[in-house]
Amino acid sequence: MRRALFLMISLCFFMPAFQASAGGSRPSAEPPPVAKVGAVAPDVTLQSLDGKTVSLSHFRGKVVVLNFWATWCPPCKAEMPSMERLHQGLKGEDFVVIAVNVEADGVEVAKDFLKNNPYTFSFLVDAEAEAQETFGVFRFPETFIINKDGVILNHIIGGREWDESTTVEYLKFLAKG
Repeated sequence: MRRALFLMISLCFFMPAFQASAGGSRPSAEPPPVAKVGAVAPDVTLQSLDGKTVSLSHFRGKVVVLNFWATWCPPCKAEMPSMERLHQGLKGEDFVVIAVNVEADGVEVAKDFLKNNPYTFSFLVDAEAEAQETFGVFRFPETFIINKDGVILNHIIGGREWDESTTVEYLKFLAKG
C-alpha cells in the first residue's frame, strides 16, 4: 500500500516535467508572436474609424503607446481617462497613443463607445485579429511602448494609470530623445 502511494505521488510530481520536456501533450495551435521586447515592432495594418488603412510604420519617428482593448473589458475602459490625460499632457511631443479595438465589429462598437466617451487620441481597429495575433495579445488590456525607431521597449499586461508622473516623464524622455 505504501509503495503504491509513493508511486502515485511520484507520478504526480514527475509527469508534468516529463510532458514539458517532451513538448507537452499537444502541439501549439498558434505560431509564437512576432512582436518581442527589444525587436522592431511588426508593421501591422489596421483600420481607422473612417475606413482608411493605417500601417504602424506610419507612426515611425514618434513614441507610440499601442494599446489593445475591447468594449467588453472593464479594465480597458477604466484606463482610458488616464490615457486621454497622457495624450493631452504630451501634445506637441513626438508621441501618439493608439487604442486598437480587437472586436469583430470594432468600427461600430468603437464609434458607439466614443459617442459617450469623447477621447481625442487615435482609435484604430483590428477586426480580423491579425495585429492581435502578430503581437501575441490575448489578455486585455495589453500595451506596447514603441520608440521612435520602431523598437518595442515595454510590454504591459493589464490596466494602469497612464498619467502617473514617472510614466509621463519616461515617455517625455523617449519623445525628446
